[in-house]
Amino acid sequence: MSRVYNFSAGPSMLPEAVLTKAAAEMLDYEGSGQSVMEMSHRSKVYDSIIKEAEKLLREVMQIPDNYKVLFLQGGASSQFAMVPMNLMTKNGKADYVLTGQWATKAYKEAARYGDVVAAASSKDKTFSYIPKLDKSSFRPDADYVHICMNNTIYGTVYHEIPDTGDIPLVADISSCILSKPIDVSKFALLYAGAQKNMAPAGLTVVIVREDFIGNAMDITPTMFNYKTHADNGSMFNTPPCYTIYIAKLVLEWIKNEIGGLEKMQEINEKKAAVLYDYLDSSKLFKGTVVPEDRSLMNVPFVTGDEELDAKFVKEATAAGFVNIKGHRTVGGMRASIYNAMPVEGVEKLVAFMKEFEEKNS
Repeated sequence: MSRVYNFSAGPSMLPEAVLTKAAAEMLDYEGSGQSVMEMSHRSKVYDSIIKEAEKLLREVMQIPDNYKVLFLQGGASSQFAMVPMNLMTKNGKADYVLTGQWATKAYKEAARYGDVVAAASSKDKTFSYIPKLDKSSFRPDADYVHICMNNTIYGTVYHEIPDTGDIPLVADISSCILSKPIDVSKFALLYAGAQKNMAPAGLTVVIVREDFIGNAMDITPTMFNYKTHADNGSMFNTPPCYTIYIAKLVLEWIKNEIGGLEKMQEINEKKAAVLYDYLDSSKLFKGTVVPEDRSLMNVPFVTGDEELDAKFVKEATAAGFVNIKGHRTVGGMRASIYNAMPVEGVEKLVAFMKEFEEKNS
């Protein structure tokens, strides 16, 4: 069967090399006579898988030694509560920058546990830009500042890490993790759902500086305390075993086949340029984000006519370009071009868009 070009925002496509290897190992992982799906998470063979996954993540992302890597469940949405419960414990204050739906949900959840303010927002222009920030944007006694690094629905990204001075910085990096190098040392905590750039749904990765562990609020459930998982090597309960295994394969692919995150960034920039260059020259399609804040991962665009948008989505799907419909809250189209999307896929999409434009202008 032929595979489609999957532009889903998540769960998203995985590298074919990873899927091929996983298929080959489905019934018998490295001579163990069993699938990773069915082996005990306490077994020696699985212990080597989870340890290798963490080792590779640390190597690929250059994570400093004074940070813990936690493999959790509950999605990034669980972190909307876990972050304030564990970090908003000194002054009971936190500042959030609202750049889209997920940042806003995180802000509303945190507000249940302390004094939380929106330090800045781009809601006034439908989240089509990243607010300009400096140290004065934040309360000096805030326990942390929270940002959503890449905004999946609206297609914006922080190209520069905000300067928060002495205030710890927390970031949701769900839709840009592993897409380019990131200086982990500039953050108190990073978290990401794996289902966009890293693995299937079910795994949430938390990278947290050690001194931010062990200060949770008294009301914090055991499973929401970072110390619980840090002390037990992400094995307090059964982890999402198979998803961690796939993440290991993806990390091997990035390291050995791509050549690391610098090379990954080069490929992602090339893909994004192909699509954005066309959108900037098109008389039918237009991007919805200010150029300086455009995401490399998620590219929303419209024709300006809802019926024509629907026609494009229908014809694109029939042509093998699937999951290109925009999020239900904003409409239009969105091409998510994560790591696993080949350059060829973006080039073929643009060729299809050009053909559609000629027929419908």
